[in-house]
Amino acid sequence: MATIRPFMGIRPQAEYAEAVAALPYDVMNSEEAREMVKHKPYSFLHIDKAEVDLPQGIDPYSDAVYAKAKENLEDMIANGIFMQDLLPNLYIYRLTMNGRSQTGLVACTSIDEYLNGTIKKHELTRADKEADRIHHVDTLNANTGPIFLAYKNNEMAKVLMEGWKTANPPIYDFVSEDGIGHTVWVIDSDTEIGILVDSFRKVENLYIADGHHRNASAVKVGLQRRERNELYSGEEEYNFYLSVLFSADELKIMDYNRVVKDLNGHTSEEFLALLTEKFDVTPYLGEGQLHPEKPHQFGLYLEGKWFSLSAKNELVSDDPVLSLDVSILQKEVLEPILAIGDPRTDKRIDFVGGIRGLGELEKRVDSGEMKVAFSLYPTSMEELMSVADADLIMPPKSTWFEPKLRSGLFLHDLGE
Repeated sequence: MATIRPFMGIRPQAEYAEAVAALPYDVMNSEEAREMVKHKPYSFLHIDKAEVDLPQGIDPYSDAVYAKAKENLEDMIANGIFMQDLLPNLYIYRLTMNGRSQTGLVACTSIDEYLNGTIKKHELTRADKEADRIHHVDTLNANTGPIFLAYKNNEMAKVLMEGWKTANPPIYDFVSEDGIGHTVWVIDSDTEIGILVDSFRKVENLYIADGHHRNASAVKVGLQRRERNELYSGEEEYNFYLSVLFSADELKIMDYNRVVKDLNGHTSEEFLALLTEKFDVTPYLGEGQLHPEKPHQFGLYLEGKWFSLSAKNELVSDDPVLSLDVSILQKEVLEPILAIGDPRTDKRIDFVGGIRGLGELEKRVDSGEMKVAFSLYPTSMEELMSVADADLIMPPKSTWFEPKLRSGLFLHDLGE
């Protein structure tokens, strides 16, 4: 049983929504964020990465940065950029990319259901990244970035949301600089809210698609506040956190590819020969780049040429983690041949999200920055949920979701 809860959203006034909406804080570094906010005084990056408004070189995890974020949010509320709904609502958030749409329900979800496994994860989190968002959420007294959740089926929710979109005008409707359409509706009817809340009580699990660090941080802020309030009832706002819930069949995972700086002392001929022990290796004779067409097929770009790698049958496992293409590549190539044991920390490997295209792989190899690149077939939502259902963890950089949720369109006040 999954619990969702309406909330009194803090959100931009309609005329400012496009100017406020920003990519998530964790898809750019501080210098990139400084460039992105030039001539954009209302960008949510002034709140999500407030170091952009402080001297260059400042530690982005210093107390001054979190204090500046709080100041910026309070100023934008005082100046009428943001407003807060007077009653708890649910919201519909539709994203459209290249003609394909996905429609999410914006609601609050329960920290207890993250703790008891109703909300399932598939990635490990890092303590330093958690500490950053804990400090940020606690200082601002608000969840500022939504968690991207998926559910397997809830036909009632899909039907109701489609009906509401048809019958009611959106409050926001704009196309961001990257061509993504963002459309938002407010569900302010107690009847429809009640039906939606009840419909999710029949959903067994929610799955974190993206935002593991934001999720873990929101939960820890709630737990810290419980410790300070021994008489908490469980209904306080800090017991819930901001999420957007999507039906899994509407979501698209893109490939998440790899580039490596060197061949660990092997010549190209030696490297290809080693690969033939575990893969069928053939030169790619098609035009353009090699996009794998099915699981367990990989593209290899080396010295200006593409090769097709097909995993031999003995590499394919029934284990939900070992069967993933990212696992096969790590276990059979990156670790034993290229000596990359921990891709989280090894400086010789980098990761390229599918949104950048395979031309980015060619560019980085042809420039001499990298020696070899691997293109992968995307992980599926079914694979993601199978791993989560087994209480297992995916290898790092297994999934790249597009389009990205924008930050700044919804904030959840923690109520203290």
